[in-house]
Amino acid sequence: MSEEIQPSMDYNLEADSELRFEVEDKNAKVYVTLISGFAEMFGTELVKKKKYEFVMGAKVAIFTYHGCVLHLAGKTEVSYISKETPMIQYLNCHAALEQMRVVAEEKDERGPVVMVVGPMDVGKSTLCRILLNYAVRLGRRPLYADTDVGQGSLSIPGTIGTILVERPASIEEGVSQTAPLIYHFGHKTPSGNSVLYKAVISKMAEVTLESMNENKRTKHSGIIINTCGWVKGDGYANLVHTAQAFEVNAIFVLDQERLYNELLRDIPSFVRVVLLPKSGGVVERSKDLRAENRDLRIKEYFYGHKTPLYPFSFEVKFADLKLYKIGAPPLPDSCMPLGMKVMV
Repeated sequence: MSEEIQPSMDYNLEADSELRFEVEDKNAKVYVTLISGFAEMFGTELVKKKKYEFVMGAKVAIFTYHGCVLHLAGKTEVSYISKETPMIQYLNCHAALEQMRVVAEEKDERGPVVMVVGPMDVGKSTLCRILLNYAVRLGRRPLYADTDVGQGSLSIPGTIGTILVERPASIEEGVSQTAPLIYHFGHKTPSGNSVLYKAVISKMAEVTLESMNENKRTKHSGIIINTCGWVKGDGYANLVHTAQAFEVNAIFVLDQERLYNELLRDIPSFVRVVLLPKSGGVVERSKDLRAENRDLRIKEYFYGHKTPLYPFSFEVKFADLKLYKIGAPPLPDSCMPLGMKVMV
């Protein structure tokens, strides 16, 4: 089968700019290669001359601090270079967290416990991934707590969990999902049962904080907490409860000044609350797209990200089945040793 000729183009990025593209076609595959310079995707460095594959649903931003040349091949919904990016501010947040880790090491205390909050589709998961990757690249071993039951990244929808992050996230597959601590909630949004949600959060926070004492490196590295996009009414109460349960000492608020001021009012003064802008590359997801993402998470849970085989399942009436016994015909008793009989 001959391959179709796919559009391809080289992008020359200046320092502190990023290439953004989206893949919407169901059968499309887009490949990115770093030709020269240095670049990263959500905090994970790209390897020079290595081809990275992206499929339907990918919304990618590849950033460079020093400038680079990227080769993009395949059909994209949109692709462009942007110089308007909050990456420098996100880097400053990482630097502040690293200073807190250094102090924690000196005093043998718990490192920064940071909660990232904001409404839907502002890049909370992306910021968490960036902060985790930057920490790991400096030799840290932070914990990642994902409390988003609808669009979480650690397990199937309807669950929350914590995982120890020991290496940068994969460019194509995201955060490693080896040995996570998962708690079942059973609803795709906390509004399904707010009382149960708070109880599960409290239990997960208790176990997570206790586990930090087992390893000093993890204890000093701290926790990055991702949250749901429900920030009003009971949703806001859930955020405050999460902050209290995890004993956070820093909160990053993305793109909502109202939420920022409410947290300043209700959270103890020793907790640092920082307002950050969202990236211009963040894409709003429709209700249908969110449902598709949940279905994809369930599929990946059972089959993984890349499946070399393509299993199919069929529904057949039992009455239509015919059962056969496979094997050679039984030997006559005369062929058996004296006193032995054929067992059927």
